[in-house]
Amino acid sequence: MKPILIRGGHLIDPASGIDMPRDLLLIDGKVASVDAPEKIKHAGVEILSAKDLVVAPGLVDIHVHLREPGQGYKETIATGTAAAAAGGFTTVCAMPNTIPVNDSPETTRWMQAPERGAAIRVFPIAAATRGSMGEALTEYGSLKAAGAVAVTDDGKPILGDAIMREALIAAARANLPVIQHAEDTRLTGGCSMNAGRVAFRLGLRGMPTEAESGLVERDIRLLAEVKDSRTHLHVAHLSTRAALDAVRRARRNGLRVTCEVAPHHFVLNEEAIGNYDTSAKMNPPLRAELDRVAMVEGIIDGSIDCIATDHAPHAAHEKEQEFERAPNGITGLESALGLSISILHVRHKLPLGRIIALLSTQPAAVLGLKGRGSLAVGSAADVVIFDPVKKWIFKASKSKSKSKNTPFDGWSLQGQVSMTISEGRVVYHKS
Repeated sequence: MKPILIRGGHLIDPASGIDMPRDLLLIDGKVASVDAPEKIKHAGVEILSAKDLVVAPGLVDIHVHLREPGQGYKETIATGTAAAAAGGFTTVCAMPNTIPVNDSPETTRWMQAPERGAAIRVFPIAAATRGSMGEALTEYGSLKAAGAVAVTDDGKPILGDAIMREALIAAARANLPVIQHAEDTRLTGGCSMNAGRVAFRLGLRGMPTEAESGLVERDIRLLAEVKDSRTHLHVAHLSTRAALDAVRRARRNGLRVTCEVAPHHFVLNEEAIGNYDTSAKMNPPLRAELDRVAMVEGIIDGSIDCIATDHAPHAAHEKEQEFERAPNGITGLESALGLSISILHVRHKLPLGRIIALLSTQPAAVLGLKGRGSLAVGSAADVVIFDPVKKWIFKASKSKSKSKNTPFDGWSLQGQVSMTISEGRVVYHKS
């Protein structure tokens, strides 16, 4: 690869404490030098101008569904990572609810093979139990050796106390986080949205917030009982104030609990469902306004560790049916940065450095992705270059994802990606 010199940009790297004009030199897929403007001299480089743009570590999404193997009609690893690159992401972590479930080293390696055509780096997250059935643990050590960076039964929460305790203990030995989809499905059977006045008006059965907070509290209790400092519980797509309060209490008690929030849960509330709009149907569901506000507050006060999209593509014919029958999930990779800047930075005055930390530095730290989420010398040459003030219209029809199921189609957003560089290769360049 030809060395790349990025000149004239404002570099924001929370991991290194840099928020100032800096030039960046990338050689052989690594960051080779970071210096004051015009100070880097190197022959034979490709010069990229970042004048009036922000240069930051590539975004890291620790919760995506790439649908391969088994559901390539919704998304493929190639199309999903192309969408990620267009959104400024250089690393994504793929959930295991594929067909077959990723519960083996063979599937974990298959997902990372060059033949998949990934535009950026994919780190698989493996199933915590065989077939994600919640009954018998998978082989965590073998899965980690094959490239898995965490374990989860995402979409199928681990309900049994005994098996969840075993998972925490085994994962600690393997130095892997356990990611929990916090939903007590014994309370949500037949439900398709949040319990409350909107569900009552629409005549739909609603999921109580206790289904989420109760399981988070149960997991925290088990974590405390294990009494092993290596155990790490990560709560996926947090959506309720009560669950966030439980995470805060656990941390005050010295437990290793982290959590993420998806953009749709700090941008939208249950009113977005309107008249049975399936593009606003996901799990966890859009909650009441007080819960949406709590997610914003948790981001601002640092209680929430990172932003993750929960990118969940579906084919058009699957979403175009009765609300209760339509599958849960929306796409999110190409709108995440714009939504975060528009809501958190513009509306709530969160500094851009905090936005980058939430979308890059901190998610990389949560899953121990060394060399990611930073532009320190020696780190992976993963870079996003974006215009923080550019306003643009997000059009689902132009998405690089196979699927277009998003409630943000037609939204005016601020903050547009100009270029994405993954391991020293330009993988997206806005035309």
